[in-house]
Amino acid sequence: MEKKKVAVSKVCHGHSRPVVDLFYSPVTPDGYFLISASKDSNPMLRNGDTGDWIGTFEGHKGAVWSSCLDTNALRAASGSADFSAKIWDALTGNELHSFEHKHIVRACAFSEDTHMLLTGGVEKILRIYDMNRPDAAPRELDKTPGSVRTVAWLHSDQSILSSCSDMGGVRLWDVRSGKIVQTLETKAPVTSAEVSQDGRFITTADGSSVKFWDANHFGLVKSYDMSCTVESASLEPKSGSKFITGGEDMWVHVYDFFTGEEIACNKGHHGPVHCVRFAPVGESYASGSEDGTIRIWPLNPANTEDPEAPNANGKPKAAAVANEVARKIEGFHITKEGQTEA
Repeated sequence: MEKKKVAVSKVCHGHSRPVVDLFYSPVTPDGYFLISASKDSNPMLRNGDTGDWIGTFEGHKGAVWSSCLDTNALRAASGSADFSAKIWDALTGNELHSFEHKHIVRACAFSEDTHMLLTGGVEKILRIYDMNRPDAAPRELDKTPGSVRTVAWLHSDQSILSSCSDMGGVRLWDVRSGKIVQTLETKAPVTSAEVSQDGRFITTADGSSVKFWDANHFGLVKSYDMSCTVESASLEPKSGSKFITGGEDMWVHVYDFFTGEEIACNKGHHGPVHCVRFAPVGESYASGSEDGTIRIWPLNPANTEDPEAPNANGKPKAAAVANEVARKIEGFHITKEGQTEA
């Protein structure tokens, strides 16, 4: 009997609470990096290829809902339930600045040119901070119709996308005027909105639906209904021929972009999957779950064995992989002051 190919993930431990957001940096001269946001209040930085832990940013006093890296992966940003968004030095772990808000910050994003930080949250206000003048008051756009869930830049920082936690639709803002110029209609609130690496598509997840929009003309290109509630979706960045989803069924699904046919179903998480993202090179993707772990999956698995099958020691292979990765990432710890600890 021919054995079905099963993806074996690299399991990244470290968070003590659910992982709610993942962000990959672009490819830099030093490789690419993955930052994670968790309800444990400590964003973590990892090698994007191996998943090896690099450091933890300490300083927030509440759940961290969003985290991101700038284009060069030199600075990190995080938005938290402690009513703040923080900027970090991604090389030392130092906190560079803290932007105080009046309510929970749910989303943050660096502009492509790295000069601006966009934040949004329960206040229903989008703010743009000037990274060259961090002490200056931020620019505030018109109030959003609801509590902000996601934010993203597009069109070379000329436009902004935002979605709300309590109503459907993705709103397109003109940065120059600060006004909403268009709304992409969805029935359910959009929990994930991603601009493709080539700037052609906007991928959204709302309810049990995954939609792909033309990022320049804003027409609906594809819409697929899934079998369960989907919390996050991501489009493969190189060929754009596949997409992934994660949601309440605890599995990470891979689909054909053109037909919607399921290609793979990866099992391993022990709680709902809150976030999925493709690596910038497109050869792997990451998922973050309620179970507190991050898993990095190969897009084209080479193995043909069930990861739950026992190895020579009688232990499931998946558990052996998890233990090996956990052992490898026992490295250094970045404190708030930026010192490293063995």
